[in-house]
Amino acid sequence: MSVTIYVPRDAVALGLGANRVARAIFAGAERRGLDVEIIRTGSRGLLWLEPMVEVATPEGRIAYGPVTPGDVEALLNAGLAEGGAHALRLGKPEDIPYLARQHRLTFQRCGVVDPVSVVDYREHGGYRGLEAALKLDAEGIVAAVRESGLRGRGGAGFPAGIKWNTVMLAKSEQKYVVCNADEGDSGTFADRMMMEGDPFNLIEGMTIAGIATGATRGYIYLRSEYPQAFETLKEAIANGVKAGVLGANVLGSSKAFHLEVRLGAGAYICGEETSLLESLEGKRGIVRAKPPIPALKGFLGQPTLVNNVMTFTAVPYILEHGAKAYADYGMGRSLGTLAIQLAGNIKRGGLIEYAFGITLREIIEDFGGGTASGRPVRAVQVGGPLGAYFPDHLLDTPLDYEAMAAKKGLVGHGGIVVFDDTVDMAKQARFAFEFCAVESCGKCTPCRIGATRGVETMDKVIAGIRPAENLAVVADLCEVMTDGSLCAMGGLTPMPVMSAITHFPEDFQRRGPMSVAAE
Repeated sequence: MSVTIYVPRDAVALGLGANRVARAIFAGAERRGLDVEIIRTGSRGLLWLEPMVEVATPEGRIAYGPVTPGDVEALLNAGLAEGGAHALRLGKPEDIPYLARQHRLTFQRCGVVDPVSVVDYREHGGYRGLEAALKLDAEGIVAAVRESGLRGRGGAGFPAGIKWNTVMLAKSEQKYVVCNADEGDSGTFADRMMMEGDPFNLIEGMTIAGIATGATRGYIYLRSEYPQAFETLKEAIANGVKAGVLGANVLGSSKAFHLEVRLGAGAYICGEETSLLESLEGKRGIVRAKPPIPALKGFLGQPTLVNNVMTFTAVPYILEHGAKAYADYGMGRSLGTLAIQLAGNIKRGGLIEYAFGITLREIIEDFGGGTASGRPVRAVQVGGPLGAYFPDHLLDTPLDYEAMAAKKGLVGHGGIVVFDDTVDMAKQARFAFEFCAVESCGKCTPCRIGATRGVETMDKVIAGIRPAENLAVVADLCEVMTDGSLCAMGGLTPMPVMSAITHFPEDFQRRGPMSVAAE
């Protein structure tokens, strides 16, 4: 009797020895004469338990983790093949509290399916959204996306239905769908997990978008730092063409959608959609002035729908279950679920999919278990390197676009990075300027020069050189960058800087004594 064992191929699991674990299981099973099939899956997102190995039993899958190669012999002796008792036994994955509390709409198959198998994807409910979309006209598909309340998950939170409708109504013989998979924000990994663990969800969402907007070609612009995702996507796309879910005749509908993956070259600015399009065209990745907007004049000057991975991967659920089923999650104008990525100084880091409205404190304490160091939480940065730093008294703020904006923060891509009470917030403010100076495309003066002057001025503050006067200069620089930058790279850099100064003023005032000679 064959036993099926699932070992993740997610980048985090690979970094923690998943390949060596898989080889050890195979070798150990061979020595015992066990007939074992090892299926490589993505990750379910419980990153502190990786590599998390699962075995199929008559009662369902049983998980063990974190498993090292040295644990495999004892696991096999304890009856791993039958789900036997062992100190690393976690039970059924879906019963683990971290997973059981979540609202897994988009990530329901991640860590469950073979990422490159169309058959496995369909057996777990895949392509039902596309089948439903093919029964509607373009207006019906766009209406479903609009009524679901889906907003762009890349950071800006722009209503997806409006963007889709604009491209649909644009007149052109050739239109494009482009996925922004240049996931460069610190503390974010949801896109990577999806592309490595359930790429057909992204492929299905982009195919639906193509049919809705009249676009017959699509591109996934992937950051170069994701080699595993690159190989997985290429294999999945090839298998999709063979299975007839991509190509000239999608699911026998006579509608065409061709998809390619293009690899970026490591520029953070290419996460901005117009810089991405420039790079996709083979040019230097610099920001375009708007208007015209990409929806009307994007890739190669044609109407182009640009959304990020998490936006496209929400679409199959919406089309399968209906707009209302998705909109029933969330709060206010922030509907549906958010892929929350919990990282930094945290005991249980990982991926949490939850309806908008959960508070930062619930995420950090109930899911994350507090800091890994055991020290008090001092600051939490939400939304990547351009997001605000929140102190303890703001941790009851719900993750909601409007609620976060009211506290001068942003949801961004859903990344949450936790710092304990040893963090120096003046150095974090300096880092924000330094990051912008390094990653700026250089096209506009406020961003290019403002960030460089910001680093220099923060160095003076940190050195204790006339801190009050230099902090006034920092405030002026931030105002110019906010009001004058061409894109969000320079426009949002002041957010982490000013939030650090506002909420942690003591870190900017307790520097050593200054003398005129020091200047």
